[in-house]
Amino acid sequence: MTAEETQAPKRAAQLRRKIEEHNRRYYQEAAPIISDREYDRLYQELLDLETQFPRLVSPDSPTQRVGGKPLEAFAQIAHRVPMLSLDNTYSEKEVASFYARITRLLPNQRIPVVIEPKVDGVAVSLLYENGRLRHAATRGDGAVGDDITQNIKTIRSIPERLRSAPPRVFEVRGEVFMDKRGFAKLNEERSKAGLPLFANPRNAAAGSLKQLDPAIVAKRPLGIVFYGTGAVDDVDLEKHSDLFPLLEKFGLPTSERWWLADSVVEILSAIRELDKIRADFAYQTDGAVVKVDAFAQRERLGFTAKSPRWAIAYKYEAERVETRLIDILVQVGRTGVLTPVAALETVTVSGSRVSRATLHNEDEIKRKDIRIGDTVVIEKAGEVIPAVIEVVKSKRPRSAKPFDFFKHIHGKCPVCGGPVRRDPQFVAWRCENIQCPAQTTRRVEFFAARSALDIESIGGIVADKLVERGLVREPLDLFELKLEQLAKLNLGTEEAPRIFGEKNASKAIHAIERAKTLPLSRWLFALAIPDVGKTTAMQLARFHETIEDVADSQLLRDVLTYHERSDQNRKQIANRLIEAGFAEKSKSKSEKDGIVTEVGRVVAKSVLAFFESEAGSRILRRMKQLHIFPKSEKISAKKAVKLPLAEKAFVLTGALASMTREEATAKIEALGGHVSGSVSKKTDYVLAGAEPGSKFEKAKQLGIRILTEAEFRKMLAR
Repeated sequence: MTAEETQAPKRAAQLRRKIEEHNRRYYQEAAPIISDREYDRLYQELLDLETQFPRLVSPDSPTQRVGGKPLEAFAQIAHRVPMLSLDNTYSEKEVASFYARITRLLPNQRIPVVIEPKVDGVAVSLLYENGRLRHAATRGDGAVGDDITQNIKTIRSIPERLRSAPPRVFEVRGEVFMDKRGFAKLNEERSKAGLPLFANPRNAAAGSLKQLDPAIVAKRPLGIVFYGTGAVDDVDLEKHSDLFPLLEKFGLPTSERWWLADSVVEILSAIRELDKIRADFAYQTDGAVVKVDAFAQRERLGFTAKSPRWAIAYKYEAERVETRLIDILVQVGRTGVLTPVAALETVTVSGSRVSRATLHNEDEIKRKDIRIGDTVVIEKAGEVIPAVIEVVKSKRPRSAKPFDFFKHIHGKCPVCGGPVRRDPQFVAWRCENIQCPAQTTRRVEFFAARSALDIESIGGIVADKLVERGLVREPLDLFELKLEQLAKLNLGTEEAPRIFGEKNASKAIHAIERAKTLPLSRWLFALAIPDVGKTTAMQLARFHETIEDVADSQLLRDVLTYHERSDQNRKQIANRLIEAGFAEKSKSKSEKDGIVTEVGRVVAKSVLAFFESEAGSRILRRMKQLHIFPKSEKISAKKAVKLPLAEKAFVLTGALASMTREEATAKIEALGGHVSGSVSKKTDYVLAGAEPGSKFEKAKQLGIRILTEAEFRKMLAR
């Protein structure tokens, strides 16, 4: 063995001790005694030694904080003690009410509270066993979080081992943040590289912790502040204020400032003092946390379902600025909702340049009386999304006129020119044309809905992100998705990712494959053919073998021809439709020789036009390429008449206990009946579940038979 090999272990140990000491001084005490260049030289020397002599590498070496191999997905960790969120308030009066409330619950007691900065970061929990870091997790849903151990290990201010006689079990909670100066530098580098900028330090920190590759996390300027504990053994603490010196003793970073108070006056004084100095902290703060100091008093105060009664978070008001509203633009979202957006004279808010702000919807514009040309007050809601808060009416120009949303868009969709409708449920205007180019997400959601192809997990945010990431441009693209693509799908933002995961992806892929085998009626409905609802799709599917038969349907052509002609041939067409079971003689006295067809002229024309269009032809070709051949539901005219619920009209109301409405509808349609959305004289039965609505009352008025769920099940059994 050479002299160099003999000395290497000793030198490596010296370097590790020095680097850990400098990490402590830099990250925990904010008092470095060497320059960054000197630190980098020590680090590089250790890295060179470990490269030359791999046997010297140890898991707790500072060089190993660059992370291990990239993860495929995050595992889950159950918190030993739930991580609850705090009640928030922006009002000093509510802080006073909070203190008054706890004094009523603990009468005749002095109740000291601790006031500390509310770090605007990501809540995490770290578990140390016998002084060594075992694992780290995000808050998640409070009971279970993502395993981010490998990413946490890249944060140099977090010790792998606790100092000074650590307890057997010590679970510590804190907030991971991104250093404000480091954030600015990171965004500068991303700008030069042509990459999208992070919105704020908090989102950047969240996004970093959600990276699957710890090597990327290691390059981010992350830090942490610890402020509480979870499960602990061999630790005897009576007060929260005793925790701070204990954390310092173990080498865990804590808040640089905190206050003790036992009156409303002192609490509010501390909150205001914090507001004056918080800009000097390395991390962003958005408020102050007020906590009862004594653990015995906390125990007596207890918890609500979501948060502790012994703590509250006071949030500082977001920065507000004035600027001029130049115009109102209307954007069409991927679900068809028309959203008004304010075009502004560019202004700086909370450190960001802002030229656009949300106006939410038409009602908000009316409520705030927002007009083009107005001077408006904006703020970054949650310090992320700019929003118009109010109008400065004293500065309103004479030319400003009330804003009419419908007239502004000329009564049609600004993207496709299609009709628009005001959706009362969402207080918004929506484009009615589901084939609108802007509505990819809406088409995918409709296609995958339970009543259509029932593709599990593909809806809401998943559909939105599949479109946003360019994985799906039209619904049939779902059938070319790969398991790996779905598993890695980011449901969050680049700054704060949330990975779909292999388990969810596997379920979705299975549902997509199953959708290929669903019956023709489900496919006809899923394709969103204009004027084709679930009942119409079922009617069409009964009389056609394949989707190609529907596209080139002689029955539908006969319906059109019948309504367009008045000669002898019209009678021949009528007889042909009756013979096929697609029509029956009209019972109306005004139409002595007329017929009533399964579907009317409007539907027939719409279906044929859809499949004759370029989009419809492309769908048929694509389905063949994907080997999708929906099963036939064709039945003979005689069989149609013989079905037990043939020509019976049902209406559903209320909640069913033993089946969903979709399941009840499917059972009715399978037996020849159809389901309508409204009660009329033509309704045969109303199926009423728990808490039925107005349909129930109307059925009673019209004398229509009302079925209980038990009676309906007996009907099905017969």
